[in-house]
Amino acid sequence: MYDMPTSLQECCIDFISDHLQELCYASATENPSIKKLTFKDPDVFFHGELSEQLLQTLCEKSKLTDETLSLFDPNVTNLKRVSIRDAQLSAKGLRILKSHKISELEIIGLRTATVNDVIGCLGEWTLSNLRSLNVNNSTFVNSTKFCVVVSLSKLHNLQSLNVSNTEFNKHGLEIIVEDLPCLVNLDISSTQILDISPLRKCRDRLKSLSMYNLVASNQDEVVPVLCELTKLVHLDVSEDSSMQPFVNVNSGKFAIDNLLRRTRCLPNLTSLDISGKDGANEEVLREYVNFHSKLNFLGLALTEYCEYSMFTNDQSPDFKGTLTVTGEADERQIMEALRRYVSRCVYVQKSLYTLFRLTQVMLKPREDIIKLVLPAMKSHPKQLGVQMAATACLYNLSKGEVGAKVHPACLTQIVNLTLLAMENFPNHQQLQKNALLTLCSDRILNDVNKELFAEERRKSALMTFDRYRCARLVMECLCQFLDPSMNRMSVAICSILAAKISTDQTSSLGAKPRYMRKMLQLVKSKVESNAIDITLKFTLSALWNLTDESPATCRVFLHEGGLDLFMTILQTVSTMEVDVRTQVETKILGLLNNIAEVPALRDYLMRDDFLMLSKQLLRASQIDVSYFAAGIISHLASESIQKWLVVSAKEEILKELRDVVLQWEQPEGEMVAYRSFNPFFPLLRCYDCPAVQLWSVWAIQHVCTKNSSRYCPMLEKEGGADIMLELINNPSTDENVVSIAQKILAFGKSPSVQRVPRDDQMSAPVPCPADEN
Repeated sequence: MYDMPTSLQECCIDFISDHLQELCYASATENPSIKKLTFKDPDVFFHGELSEQLLQTLCEKSKLTDETLSLFDPNVTNLKRVSIRDAQLSAKGLRILKSHKISELEIIGLRTATVNDVIGCLGEWTLSNLRSLNVNNSTFVNSTKFCVVVSLSKLHNLQSLNVSNTEFNKHGLEIIVEDLPCLVNLDISSTQILDISPLRKCRDRLKSLSMYNLVASNQDEVVPVLCELTKLVHLDVSEDSSMQPFVNVNSGKFAIDNLLRRTRCLPNLTSLDISGKDGANEEVLREYVNFHSKLNFLGLALTEYCEYSMFTNDQSPDFKGTLTVTGEADERQIMEALRRYVSRCVYVQKSLYTLFRLTQVMLKPREDIIKLVLPAMKSHPKQLGVQMAATACLYNLSKGEVGAKVHPACLTQIVNLTLLAMENFPNHQQLQKNALLTLCSDRILNDVNKELFAEERRKSALMTFDRYRCARLVMECLCQFLDPSMNRMSVAICSILAAKISTDQTSSLGAKPRYMRKMLQLVKSKVESNAIDITLKFTLSALWNLTDESPATCRVFLHEGGLDLFMTILQTVSTMEVDVRTQVETKILGLLNNIAEVPALRDYLMRDDFLMLSKQLLRASQIDVSYFAAGIISHLASESIQKWLVVSAKEEILKELRDVVLQWEQPEGEMVAYRSFNPFFPLLRCYDCPAVQLWSVWAIQHVCTKNSSRYCPMLEKEGGADIMLELINNPSTDENVVSIAQKILAFGKSPSVQRVPRDDQMSAPVPCPADEN
């Protein structure tokens, strides 16, 4: 659970990225659609490291645009190593790079400008001194649909070039091997190159070559060309079964056996990746490895080779203990595969499926594994297979006692990526179920146990996520599927989150008739089947929290027939055992109390059968039930006498209210939580109804006594303390009210927290879609 705290520098960069509007001026440019940003402070300057960190942070937050890129004026910032991923930038916006002296440039996933445009935006110094260029998954194709690569020849001192997943072709390869004399590292994976013979021209200098998923038209020439590259230290000829982005020539994949049998070929190799390549056997591979004593990495993912004893069994006489191997044979191989192949969907999916089986029996926290699963999950948000396996793994790695020891910052990433998966696959039942299993957690849903030490509270404060977004996705899940376990988890999550989001957000959720209708249907079906179970209790809690200080939600509840349904439930549970009856009655009366707080809705409650039932529950021996019944009566009694059909009825019920409240003793625990004291203030000013004032001060005293650190400041801030003084100083105030008001101003105790309800009998996650194994 320990992690390094966020550095002050990182916090500052985060703050700047999130508050650009407050920190910057926006001025017009030649292009009316683009504004130039300038820091308001004229003395501000970002040195190289800060400039690069700010650029990276804006990119990670998806805030890097032509406008925000204009911040990087060379008089204010200094960029040497530029990394931009998946940003929507135009050639005009990229011109800001011309004034910087850049030595390393990484622009990945750029589709709104061409690689030629990017190079055209570089200054003379950069063109002459750029050492590394990575344009993976960008485009060379211009507006006329031609692939233009000639601009690369301007980069005379380029040492490393990555053109993977682009339209780069043989013509481009011929240009760079001629015009880039310093080139030693080349990645041409998944490009349109069908003939690698031009590489012969750089056989005396090329040290690293990656050609993953490259299809050769003449496969017989591949191995001879590779063997001539005698300086190679790293070679990647791996592949997978996915469709090539530009060509589909299945016959163009050369046999790896032909390369491995040339044991004396490529003597300087330290890294070889043959993942996904079939056709070799154990003896051939053993002989090749033995002849290449410098080899320290061997990629064997998606092959059966990774299971050979020389790579898995440390007791085997030919075990290669110093060799790092990727594959699926054991945990070590899987972790290395996730570390190296994060961008390869097929590899990630296979690794996660295998990892899922291992995580089912893990008993210790494994943040090291979580930190490998998260980037893989983030890199493939729209791939169902990856998301299914990842959500299943993350549940196993964050549940129960194991999850209790995972750092809050790590849990936050788990939640955010789980929510993204729910958004991307709203109709996939098993993925939604995997997500619910992860989210339905004490640790995630409770902000922080208020009894924790200050250090623990500081850690938990790191665990922030959009609770409204989470609650909304969970409600959608509830409406979409009929699975009982999913319904149970959905209402459990919603019941907790509804108390932790703003009143505007609870209104937005609860006021949707579809959501309200579904929850009331769930309640009705449970009552009709006489199933007073945990799902019913969670649903009642969710409804209670959603109606809290939300008139819109209360109105929808009434319009959907909630009052009549709840009246029926109160009559149904009256014959049940005390504990069950008390739990149900408390939740129902708590919700009806929320309705009674809304003056415009009180008419719905001013009916004889409801008043009689409230009066009956007022005398309940369980204080929880009696308390909320008293609250309902207090709010209704605060109405003018004209609203009451019989004056004597109001007087009678107020006398009974006073007698009941005076008999109460403070319970040990906190019965209720309030967002604010505002609903109490009109009641405190009901000097013609002392019983109403009495209930109000008793209620305020209760929460202030049980949780003084939260409620005493709230009372002061909202003006409640002043009202207490008014009551004390007013000679017409009932002496019992005065006595309690005086105590309120003096109380203060240590805070406490309510545990999140969690069902221990939840389903297990599933790592793959139903049609996959």
